[in-house]
Amino acid sequence: MIKSMTGFGQVVLNSGSLALSVEVKSLNSKFLDLNLRLPRKYSEKEIDIRNLVVDKLERGKISLTVDLQQAARIGETQRYNEELFVSYYGELKRLADKVMSGYESLFQLALNSPDVLISTGKEELDPAEWEKIVQLVNEALAKCEQFRLAEGAALEGKFKEYINNIAQSLIQVEKLDPIRIEKIRQRIKSGITDFFGNEGFDVNRLEQEIIFYIEKLDIHEERVRLKTHLDYFITILKEKQSNGKKLGFIAQEIGREINTIGSKANDAEMQKHVVAMKEELEKIKEQLNNVL
Repeated sequence: MIKSMTGFGQVVLNSGSLALSVEVKSLNSKFLDLNLRLPRKYSEKEIDIRNLVVDKLERGKISLTVDLQQAARIGETQRYNEELFVSYYGELKRLADKVMSGYESLFQLALNSPDVLISTGKEELDPAEWEKIVQLVNEALAKCEQFRLAEGAALEGKFKEYINNIAQSLIQVEKLDPIRIEKIRQRIKSGITDFFGNEGFDVNRLEQEIIFYIEKLDIHEERVRLKTHLDYFITILKEKQSNGKKLGFIAQEIGREINTIGSKANDAEMQKHVVAMKEELEKIKEQLNNVL
């Protein structure tokens, strides 16, 4: 079983005067790259949220947003820093004049600028409210995890297809190998005969040289190792724990054996199957970037 690092989860709660939304997005990354956006009054809880994310999602480029909308409480009033508002508005007008722009949206921009709005009610941590936030964060993370599992199942199917294609090409290479060896043997003998003509040559010495040359081109060990790596890749896919890094290492070994077979092949027909194996391996490597 493998997991994708691509995921999404969202949970919304509307309860009386409280509107709460938690959204989690995840993309592929070699490490944990976490971006949190929390309500200001819960900024001191960032470590707690971060620990929840690390425990559930492990790694990836993750963004988690908690949006809290709360109706104003009775007795709670708002006032504005007029001096700061005028300063913002004047600076915005000056910039607008520089680019010959209108003033239509400047009022709202200045009103929403930092520290213009002053609330007389002190924002304090509400334990019950925080408990709801934690609950929703866990639910959103669980949805994101389910998304990752579904994506991982789709990727697993692709990997099995790519590995099977490489295995089929390997079967063709195995069928061509004895033919290739005989062609090399005949080519060497023919070349020697053409070179020496009627002068003659030592047949025993020629056979020794042919054997030595063919041993250098022998790909039996590479074929065996490649088959072993392909089987091991499928075994790791079936493990309960997703391990994209291990699959990446196996893919490197698969590539090493394919390259060696290609360099030793010295046969046009066999090279076609080597190229086909390389194409499938590139697809595997590309998809592995998104595996946890």
